[in-house]
Amino acid sequence: MPGFREFSPAELPFVASFKTGELLADTGATVLAEGVNSAHLYTLLSGWAFRYKTLPDGRRQILNYLLPGDLLGLQGSVIGEMEHSVEALSPLVLCVFQRNRMDELFSNHPGLGFDLTWLAASEERMLDEHLLSLGRRTAMERAAYLIAFLHQRAVSVGLSPTKQLFIPITQQHVADTLGLSIVHTNKTLRKLADRQLIRWLDRSCEVLDVEGLMALADWDGLRENRRPFI
Repeated sequence: MPGFREFSPAELPFVASFKTGELLADTGATVLAEGVNSAHLYTLLSGWAFRYKTLPDGRRQILNYLLPGDLLGLQGSVIGEMEHSVEALSPLVLCVFQRNRMDELFSNHPGLGFDLTWLAASEERMLDEHLLSLGRRTAMERAAYLIAFLHQRAVSVGLSPTKQLFIPITQQHVADTLGLSIVHTNKTLRKLADRQLIRWLDRSCEVLDVEGLMALADWDGLRENRRPFI
């Protein structure tokens, strides 16, 4: 895929040996759990997932969404235990890597080490945008930004062959991402639908006008960079 950089001749055999297999996960499955030491690192090959944290009373904050090409479990591989959880939004296929070979990756393949740093920095940049949205945008602007962001991420990894895209999220996912009540979320999404920007379905959102969503949120969109794929 043109959005990902190619491996060098030396990197490809290492990545092939670094991989231990593939893991399948059903919708709703917990792939990584907060507070648990993970023995593996994963790349999402297909499907949608999300990262989240919970309060002791069960309230949930969705931090970000994961699409093909994204790395899962890096935090646990570096720090020792996960400080967030990951749940599948749709059926997933994950590439499984050996966590105990991370030192070898950084020592012998500095290009791949830089790729891991790039992925972490990219995640930080996305979280900065999310925090800005939560802190300063109105409820409708927040929802418009979130849906436009997910649309652009999906397009960047080839999930949308046409302008219309079905995002596999529920209103509860939107509420837990934007910090809104489910009632307020329902009213907000209905306003976007009334403007013909989206069409809300049972367990998904159809994007009708991504440019209109971006204009409403006053958001310029994602930078178009070739990204690493591990």
